[in-house]
Amino acid sequence: MRALITGGAGFIGSHLADRLLARGDQVVLLDDLSTGRLANIAHLEGDPDAEFVLGSILNPDLVDHVVSRVDAIYHLAAAVGVNLIVEKPLESLMTNIRGTETVVEKAHKYGKRVLVASTSEIYGKNTSDRLSEDDDRILGSPLKSRWSYSEAKAIDEILAYTYWREKGLETVIVRLFNTVGPRQTGSYGMVIPRFVTQALRGEPITVFGDGRQTRCFCSVHDVVVGILALSENSGAIGRVFNLGGTEEISMADLAAKIVGLAGSTSTIEYVPYDVAYEEGFEDMERRVPDTTRAHELVGFAPTASLDDIISAVIEDQRR
Repeated sequence: MRALITGGAGFIGSHLADRLLARGDQVVLLDDLSTGRLANIAHLEGDPDAEFVLGSILNPDLVDHVVSRVDAIYHLAAAVGVNLIVEKPLESLMTNIRGTETVVEKAHKYGKRVLVASTSEIYGKNTSDRLSEDDDRILGSPLKSRWSYSEAKAIDEILAYTYWREKGLETVIVRLFNTVGPRQTGSYGMVIPRFVTQALRGEPITVFGDGRQTRCFCSVHDVVVGILALSENSGAIGRVFNLGGTEEISMADLAAKIVGLAGSTSTIEYVPYDVAYEEGFEDMERRVPDTTRAHELVGFAPTASLDDIISAVIEDQRR
């Protein structure tokens, strides 16, 4: 199989490429390097089965060209990270909505199955225990840039789903909950790599808000396995699936855990949201995924513990 990965030089995209290549497939990696990095795919240089294409999903002609040459599409390209969404909301909206529209339209033109990566941000401020795919979305004002990412990814999901319902395009949607691992940076607000960087430098670890907000983290290696299994299962077509971890932890406890695992002398400092981001910023107090649907269909079950995940990021940054 030859697969197109949009955002192929990104953190998750590069790991997905590795997995596909390891099993004998070919990959075309499309990335404009706005958040992706050539360093993530440097080890693929010279591999005849890996092709890197520098360009944007906002370029319809380029997307048309690469889609026409592949068998399946993994649409991971997006403006991601709270920092980027808050700082560049218009650019993020265009990338996430218009870009996905272009990819899905070309997938339909050539009849190629497409997996669309969505996000746990979809659920907004819903703090239910174990969020399931059918749970309600609870969002703040559309005038707060914090919620623009959730709105954009919801439109992405609607596009993918409607193309399946109305046009028969084979689409699969996955909602990712805090995927973490080697090659991820904290530059755009990703909390574990940011905390690890601060810990390894002996700098104060800056926890935004009061630190009581909780999240679950999942290894990128477990997520990639889930993505591949769902993308190739006919029972997943036209459906949406949560992919994430099960260990819930507060940001305050996460910071303390990272200090311990890194053997750091860092202190922990709390930064108000309006200082860290913008005035009136709103966050999700709790986000825990229910992954029953993915488990029942393809056996999705994370294997890496939170300590394993953090240790892998520490090792990667030290290296």
